[in-house]
Amino acid sequence: MGGLAPPRSVYYINASMPSAYPTPVITTADLSIGYPVRRGVPRVVAGPLQLTLWPGELVCLLGPNGAGKSTLLRTLAGVQAPIRGQVTISGVSLASLTPEARARQLSIVLTERIDAGALTVQELVNLGRHPHTGWLGGLSAHDHAQVRTALVATGTEQFAQRLVSELSDGERQKVMLARALAQDTPLILLDEPTAHLDLPNRVALLRLLHQLARNMEKAILLSTHELDLALQAADRVWLLPANGELVAGAPEDLVLSGAFAAAFQREGLAFDPATGTFELHTPTGPSVQLLGDGPAVFWTRRALLRAGFVPTTKPTALRISIAT
Repeated sequence: MGGLAPPRSVYYINASMPSAYPTPVITTADLSIGYPVRRGVPRVVAGPLQLTLWPGELVCLLGPNGAGKSTLLRTLAGVQAPIRGQVTISGVSLASLTPEARARQLSIVLTERIDAGALTVQELVNLGRHPHTGWLGGLSAHDHAQVRTALVATGTEQFAQRLVSELSDGERQKVMLARALAQDTPLILLDEPTAHLDLPNRVALLRLLHQLARNMEKAILLSTHELDLALQAADRVWLLPANGELVAGAPEDLVLSGAFAAAFQREGLAFDPATGTFELHTPTGPSVQLLGDGPAVFWTRRALLRAGFVPTTKPTALRISIAT
C-alpha cells in the first residue's frame, strides 16, 4: 500500500512467554495502525506490530501523549480498522467476527462517564450478559450466576441496589469493570481506567485488575498514565514511544535496559531506575556524599535534590552519613 511509513518493529526485551497457556488471546501480524488522510494516503502511527497477549496476564500500555495508545486499543477492539495487517482473537480473525461474536470475545471499559439514567448497579451489570442472551434478553440461572460472580469479584455486591448515578468515581469504575466481567470474555480492554480516580482508588483498581487476571485467567490490557503504578502492577508492559517502535517486556527489564527512560525523555526530566520515579529537580549545586541505608537516606536524597545538591556515594567535600 502506497504512502506507508518505513517498516518499524516491536522490540522484545527479555519478554518470556507464559508457558501455562499454549495459545495467546490476542495475536497481531504485521499490524500497522493509524488514520486515513486526504487523497487516500494513510498516516501510520505505529507498526508493523507483532504482539501477543496471554490469558492470566495484565499488560499495561504506556507511552507519551499522541504516541497512538488509544489508536492501538481501538484497533484491537475492532472499533477502528487497521492500516494493514491482522488481529487474531482466540485463533479467529477479528475482521471476520460479527459484532455479536466480537462481544463474546472482548469487553471494553472506556474513560468516558456513561449516563446510566435510573439504572441500579445490578441492572447495569446485567447488561454485560446481553451478548449471551436470546432475542428477548431474559437472564437464565447461569447468567445470574455470572453477574453474581462479577459483583463479588469487584466488591460491588454491597451496593448492587444503589443507583449508578449516586456512586463515586471509584465505585462507578468498579461497576463498569463488573459489567465487563459479567460479559465473560477472555479479553478485557481498558482505556485509562484510573483517569478520574484519586490515588487510593487508582492503587485499588490496579491491584484488583492484577488479581482478576490471575484468579479468573483473563487477558487484560489497559492504557494508563500511572507510570509508577504500572511498573508495579503489570506482568508485562507495551511501551509505545513517539517514534512508533513499540517495546514489549517485563517492567523491570524495560527499566534496566533504559527503554523506559528513553520513551519519556524530556528536557529537565530524568527517570531514576534506582527508585522507579521521575526526578522533578535538576541539581545544579555541589555534590554531597550520602551514606547509609533505609527510608531516611531515601528521603534525605529527595531533600538534597530539591535544594539543588547532587547526591552521590563517592567521596566529596560535603558528606552526610545516616546511622540506622
